[in-house]
Amino acid sequence: MSIIVGLGNIGNEYDGTRHNIGFDILDELATTLSISFGPGGGPFEIAEGRHKGRKIVLVKPTTFMNRSGTAVKKALAKFNTDKKDCLIIYDDLNLPLGTNRMKPNGSAGGHNGISDIIERLGSNDFPRLRFGIGDNFSRGRQVDYVLAPFDEDELEEKNQAVQHAHDAALAFVNVGIERAMNYFN
Repeated sequence: MSIIVGLGNIGNEYDGTRHNIGFDILDELATTLSISFGPGGGPFEIAEGRHKGRKIVLVKPTTFMNRSGTAVKKALAKFNTDKKDCLIIYDDLNLPLGTNRMKPNGSAGGHNGISDIIERLGSNDFPRLRFGIGDNFSRGRQVDYVLAPFDEDELEEKNQAVQHAHDAALAFVNVGIERAMNYFN
């Protein structure tokens, strides 16, 4: 079984923002798998399904982004799943818009949600898919940038990258992180 966690912030005011791209990608996966999100019995919503015979659990933390680690740790315990079978999808300012990168482990790279996951799990050894949102903001305006929706002229590139991330996540489930990285990085 694989768990795919999309990072984001709860609340309608965050829908469609750069920081919630993890939720957007999970919504695309749920549509593909014909499943819906509901209460998960922890600080998260879940949607359970199958792809090519493999069980997938999609997880949206109901904590705020900077407290994602609690939700991830509890979801792993609930489903008795190893962290190496859990793909974390999140926004990354260090990658240009439209760029996705999969990694089997690594540092937080300045992302507070990933920092909290590393702290709560006591390890940075979990797969992740970084979704590039670019860094087109003025000094001191990072929070405004990540909590803003994508600009109209970014939508086509963003939508293509969401589809690419969707496909990469399904590859992770079906062939594992190393082969998925070979196909999608």
